Amino acid sequence: MILAKREKKKYSYSDYINWPDDERWEIIGGVAYNLSPVPKVKHQRISGNLYFELKKVLRDKKSQCDLFSAPTDVVLDEFNVVQPDIFIVCDKSKITEDNIKGSPDLVIEIVSPSTAYKDTKMKKDLYEKFGVKEYIIVFPDLFLVERYVLKDRAYGVPERFNWDETLKLETFDVDINLWEVFERELPKEEE
Repeated sequence: MILAKREKKKYSYSDYINWPDDERWEIIGGVAYNLSPVPKVKHQRISGNLYFELKKVLRDKKSQCDLFSAPTDVVLDEFNVVQPDIFIVCDKSKITEDNIKGSPDLVIEIVSPSTAYKDTKMKKDLYEKFGVKEYIIVFPDLFLVERYVLKDRAYGVPERFNWDETLKLETFDVDINLWEVFERELPKEEE
């Protein structure tokens, strides 16, 4: 379960960088959230499959964008520091040796029971506020994906994709076969 620090203090990035290196935290709106426990095997398989597909396509298209995965810090501002599961940054000036300073172009979060509210509400609102162009939420237990696209500085109603569909990213010219991400077999076509 994701635990928030219970102190009445508003946490900042300055606090964050002084916390123990063996702990993983995020700060949203000045509230610190513990990222323990570590993700389950299904989460890691889906994350690896998505990362592999994105890396392959970005390399083949000779994209100038960089692909990252957790635990890489994304510092949106002094009171908002997150570690998205997977994300793409195209503005090289945001990439430092220590972290990413500013909004990624694309963020993918893989939901677990303990992170569902944070990923579907808190982080969605945060990414919208900071101008993340495309936000993908993966629901491993439902074999479902939701996509939010920023238009006029707001996310509209999400598009939903089932495991047997192809997800075409809006921000990049990338098609992802979700059955491969979820490691499922497509039904055989009848003759």
